[in-house]
Amino acid sequence: MTRLSHTFACGGSTLVATLDTAPGSVGLLIVSGGNEIRSGAFGGQADMAARIARAGFPVFRFDRRGIGDSEGENRGFRHSAKDISSAIDAFRAMVPQLSRVIAFGNCDAASALMLAGGAGCDGLVLSNPWTIEHDDNDSAAGDTPPPAAIRARYLEKLKNPREVMRLLGGGVNLGKLARGLAHAVRPPPPPSSLAQEMRTGLADFDRPVRILIATRDRTAQVFEAAWGASDPRICRCQGAGHAYVDPAHRDWLEAQILASLRA
Repeated sequence: MTRLSHTFACGGSTLVATLDTAPGSVGLLIVSGGNEIRSGAFGGQADMAARIARAGFPVFRFDRRGIGDSEGENRGFRHSAKDISSAIDAFRAMVPQLSRVIAFGNCDAASALMLAGGAGCDGLVLSNPWTIEHDDNDSAAGDTPPPAAIRARYLEKLKNPREVMRLLGGGVNLGKLARGLAHAVRPPPPPSSLAQEMRTGLADFDRPVRILIATRDRTAQVFEAAWGASDPRICRCQGAGHAYVDPAHRDWLEAQILASLRA
């Protein structure tokens, strides 16, 4: 495996990318979430790319316009479809043996791929998609999880004898418990307009999709409440946080990506 730096054009700007080479004909495109550079949070994307490449699959990462080493204006994930499609073209040009490109995105990178209708990819791995509107932050992404997530957490606690003994022994803040129960019985909030746009964008994508949910992640909980938990494409990583930093959760994430690459 060799790591190569590369540049490509997008809308008059020069974007910077990194390719981890491998002999496979199926490649992974990693789309960064938020304003992360292509190395990802604390280098996690770079480490993932190296491991996926060692498994035989070339991996392409890039900084979208206005981020990291790339030129241009940062217009956010809603306006990144051109960046993604240009990256796919550059990936195919650098790796001529590619027959399929599978894209992975976490958080609003997953949302960007959905809004772009798959962006011309041959499959998608969508992790903890972001569905929160900017003006909904206080109600949707504040300190209180969605009602369904609270109910699930309480049910989990009731299955634990130690938690039951804490409740019976007075070790639980009853005021906080009452507030949580009151929130748990509320109806779910209506889907945001962003969630509706993402659903529309993905509706005509007829290729494989895998939706990954880190069950302890607030972003994923809000998404699942808006999207519906019955979607058969959803796979859940129990106890995982947003970035899958625990080694077992990281291994689970990579296994899911490899399964999509090998499908």
